[in-house]
Amino acid sequence: MENIEKLENQAIDAAVNFKWQEAIDLNEKIIKLDKKNLPAYLRLGFATSQNQKFTEAIKYYKKALKIQPSNNIAKENIERLKVLQNKSTKKSKKTPMYLDPNLFLESTGKTKSVVLVNLGQKNVLAQLTVGEEVELKFKKRKVEIRTTENEYIGSLPDDLSRRLLVFLKAKSKYRVFVKEANLNKVTVFIREETKGKKVQHYMSFPQNIQSQIGQMQAEKENEDEGEVEGAVDLEKLAENLTAEEKEYLPYHPEPSEEESEE
Repeated sequence: MENIEKLENQAIDAAVNFKWQEAIDLNEKIIKLDKKNLPAYLRLGFATSQNQKFTEAIKYYKKALKIQPSNNIAKENIERLKVLQNKSTKKSKKTPMYLDPNLFLESTGKTKSVVLVNLGQKNVLAQLTVGEEVELKFKKRKVEIRTTENEYIGSLPDDLSRRLLVFLKAKSKYRVFVKEANLNKVTVFIREETKGKKVQHYMSFPQNIQSQIGQMQAEKENEDEGEVEGAVDLEKLAENLTAEEKEYLPYHPEPSEEESEE
């Protein structure tokens, strides 16, 4: 069993570094030692799919289902791979050399994991990979998420869309990465890179985005003149939005260093 544990660690390391053939070889060794090793079959399915061997990958996922018929990972991947098999043209995608373990590191007010709504076509969703960078795009009063080839993936929920529209108009910049993806659910990780001058006193992602405008007014009264001026600037920036939309931009000053330490 110690030998299997060592092989498992090596197989996981190979996959993290996108060494798919090495991962396949290691997991096959595990299967020879333990023919009912469910995680090894799941890893084999994923690694072979990354090498574009979809039929073989489906075979491994089906073997996983024989061991555990209720395994959702295997079921979802079989569905995804069948979509890819049916595509007449396949998009070639550059595979990163490794997945940065700090890519999804949370930072209060500056990052947010978001489940997308109104998902796009399955043939687009099927090709998404964890760690893939995608883009924010304006469309009327919504913010869409699209691939770098401009293929529609999904949209941000309305409350977050309305808030980020104002931040983006203030020239704030964000990077977005795929955190989880299957044909029924896509989660992206949004990270603030730079913040526009007019929104310096606002968090990109407060805990309660739907706080009412009345709370914002009450908080502004307790701020010094400079901070109130910043808040007024933000209202001017958003004056082209409706009164209802302004409710999605409550005043949430970022905590000072002293408050953070507490």
